[in-house]
Amino acid sequence: MRHLPTRTTRTRLVGALAAGLLCAAGLAVPTAAAAPVAPALDDGLALTPPMGFNNWNSTHCRAEFNESMVKGIADLFVEKGLKDAGYEYVNLDDCWALPTRDANGKLVPDPVRFPGGIKAVADYVHAKGLKLGIYTSAGTKTCNTAGFPGALGHEYSDARQFADWGVDYLKYDNCNNQGVDAKQRYTTMRDALRATGRPIVYSICEWGENKPWEWAADVGHLWRTTGDISDNWGSMLAILKRNLPLAPHAGPGHWNDPDMLEVGNGGMTDTEYRSHFSMWSIMAAPLLIGSDLRSASPATFDILGNREVIAVDQDPLGKQGTVISSQGGRWVVAKEMRDGSRAVALFNESGTAQRISTSAAAVGLPAADAYTLRDLWQHRSHNTAGTISATVPAHGTVLLRAWADPKWAQYPPAVELGLDGGPFVEAGRTATLTSTVTDLGRTPAQRVSVALTGPEGWTVRATSPTSSPALPTGRSLRTAWAVTAPEGTPTGSYGLTLKASYRSPTGVRVDNTLPLTANVVAPPPSGTSGLGDLPWLSATNGWGPVERNTSNGESGAGDGHPITIGGVVYGTGLGVHAESAVEYYAGGACETVTAQVGVDDEEGADGTVAFEIWADGGKAASTGVLTNAMPAQPVTADVSGAQVVRLVVTDGGDGITSDHGDWAQARLSC
Repeated sequence: MRHLPTRTTRTRLVGALAAGLLCAAGLAVPTAAAAPVAPALDDGLALTPPMGFNNWNSTHCRAEFNESMVKGIADLFVEKGLKDAGYEYVNLDDCWALPTRDANGKLVPDPVRFPGGIKAVADYVHAKGLKLGIYTSAGTKTCNTAGFPGALGHEYSDARQFADWGVDYLKYDNCNNQGVDAKQRYTTMRDALRATGRPIVYSICEWGENKPWEWAADVGHLWRTTGDISDNWGSMLAILKRNLPLAPHAGPGHWNDPDMLEVGNGGMTDTEYRSHFSMWSIMAAPLLIGSDLRSASPATFDILGNREVIAVDQDPLGKQGTVISSQGGRWVVAKEMRDGSRAVALFNESGTAQRISTSAAAVGLPAADAYTLRDLWQHRSHNTAGTISATVPAHGTVLLRAWADPKWAQYPPAVELGLDGGPFVEAGRTATLTSTVTDLGRTPAQRVSVALTGPEGWTVRATSPTSSPALPTGRSLRTAWAVTAPEGTPTGSYGLTLKASYRSPTGVRVDNTLPLTANVVAPPPSGTSGLGDLPWLSATNGWGPVERNTSNGESGAGDGHPITIGGVVYGTGLGVHAESAVEYYAGGACETVTAQVGVDDEEGADGTVAFEIWADGGKAASTGVLTNAMPAQPVTADVSGAQVVRLVVTDGGDGITSDHGDWAQARLSC
């Protein structure tokens, strides 16, 4: 079974505002630089990544996908300001048609879901100043098991129907394709759409199986680079990693498409959703909302409606962000903007807060005395002497925009808050944590003060100075804190808040807050312990939960089977699915991790994975790519002195398809 793509799972069963926005905020920006590259199709469509809505991620084929929902989304686009923010397309996915064509071979809209027909829906959407999209497959049937008609062999007739209905966007899937060459199938529909004379954005959805980024720039306006996304961190992370290297292939009129947004569907935290939205934007990805906005939270609307982030995605230069660095789960991705600025994402893949740092020079900015640094989520501007840095919460992203600005001095200096070391506390025992407040700006931070607070009942006491009259460029205020969780506090994660206050040279007061997590931990047991029995600090998984002493199984908790690799059954270990990361507290008291690793037999011949063991921020051991045809491989890592041990399973570099990985007989020796 193909895990991650929800529709592709069924496939395997069935058959094969940029500168203008900143100016509006009163910010100086550089003058315009190079003009956008001409689109490959040269038809003037999708010159920036398409923005809109698609129902699939929130409704699948359930009954709530109907005319009323589609109209309600169009209404909300207008009412909630999403239309003004750039969202334009309201797209129907699978299940809009009846399972059979009419006597003339025409597609028939489902009269229960769409009693007025598709043209009536298009007219309603158009009247709102929006556009309508539709879906079909480059096969004999679509991807749903009900067997709705696909367009293979009917391309010109179906394209004509779509045009007559007023369709503005076509998503063309890959199911039941009868083995016909992908380029041939997708080119035929391109020609059929052109023949209608109607401008229709053409979205190629063949899951990246035939590397469309290498051939589809003159076929479609965007192409899927991966299987379907799921509403969990592991899925989003795997797709992100697969799409990032494809930056050279994107540009105006031809975009890499890492699939729709899951923001607001409930499977991730708001911090994770902000990362999702930030990283899709810096990758110049299409922004297609996948949640039902009729029941969306204010936080969801805040994320989806952030115009400063949207401006990064919609920048007319059309550059996809590129990876500047990626070490220990700390990612720096930078995107060149048309006005000469750089958007910079500091992305923390890991389950603990990390300091992520780069420089103006590293992201491609020219030499200058200082730079303006704009935080696109906090909506605040500062000056920096050149360092671009932040302590980023677990699974978080700090999204910035930086440029060489002659007016940098009007902004207060950028000040970075941090906490040295991992914030681990054993209940009833006092731990020493050290906070840092560092001036990154060209100007000094003056009258600096810092405070750390913890949960009710905790004792948090400063044991060194909490203030400084001034911090010059690059200098830090370091404060030691004695932190005690009450005796009997259960193990788990608890919130700490680090606050700093300072004044700029012109007297402007700035207050910064950094939410942190303290982990109440038990010391690791002496001797050798099975990791399937030990508590973990955090666990993320690409499909369902991490399972203890069984295989991954399916998406439900506890549905795994005996761990089996190459026909050998193992009684203990961890069953995971790429992308996966499981973190354990070692407290500097452990020496080795050992395991037998491989792809579980429950997926037949499918699955390719790679295993990594990390000791704090360094990789201590790794395997090559392992397949289901290989027996278990032994892996041993020296983790001496590490506070945190992290077990990682990646997709082996080929996307997520049945990537069930086993850490059989995984043991920690302390």
